[in-house]
Amino acid sequence: MDIKAVQTSYARWAPVYDKTFGVLTSFGRRQAVDYINSGSGSVLEVGVGTGLSLERYKSDLRVTGIDFSDQMLEKAQKKVRKQGLSHVVDLRQMDARDLDFPDASFDTIAAMHVLSVVPEPERVMSEIARVCKPGGKVVVTNHFVRTKGVLAALERISAPFANTIGWHSDFEIETILGEKVLSVEEQRQIPPLGMMTFLVLRKMTKS
Repeated sequence: MDIKAVQTSYARWAPVYDKTFGVLTSFGRRQAVDYINSGSGSVLEVGVGTGLSLERYKSDLRVTGIDFSDQMLEKAQKKVRKQGLSHVVDLRQMDARDLDFPDASFDTIAAMHVLSVVPEPERVMSEIARVCKPGGKVVVTNHFVRTKGVLAALERISAPFANTIGWHSDFEIETILGEKVLSVEEQRQIPPLGMMTFLVLRKMTKS
């Protein structure tokens, strides 16, 4: 996917996202935020979208959200104002391939259902690893391609339409596991129908 396709796709989806993809991905977001709430400190949510997860973070976290879509961010900002979410310290328009934060800025980074919709996901993961503190966690929920079964066939059929539907149905988990400083701590399938994967990666500390 190219960045213009992402921008166009999510401008189209923004008005109805909460009641479409938002419903499909709700379990994964709850799992990710519940895990993050067991920790403390600063959180970066990459691809915050319309802000569906923001109200779920506990109040003593310091949450920053970024998204490339202005239309999505506008909805997230309205949620923050309407609900008085004081733990959300910043919402910014940003390209995840070039994060405007210093190295080791965040204790935890969340990437919920975003890695299969961004251009150059390997570069995004490199940036995520860079801004995560040593010993910090990267919490990922995402759909990854299946290798067999009816759903696998449907994923292959829909793959050529990535720019239109706004995500890669044939996205492989190996695409995001190439960062040497990030090790897998937890990996499991989650609803609906085990279509999504919950991942926790830990950034290695310097020896």
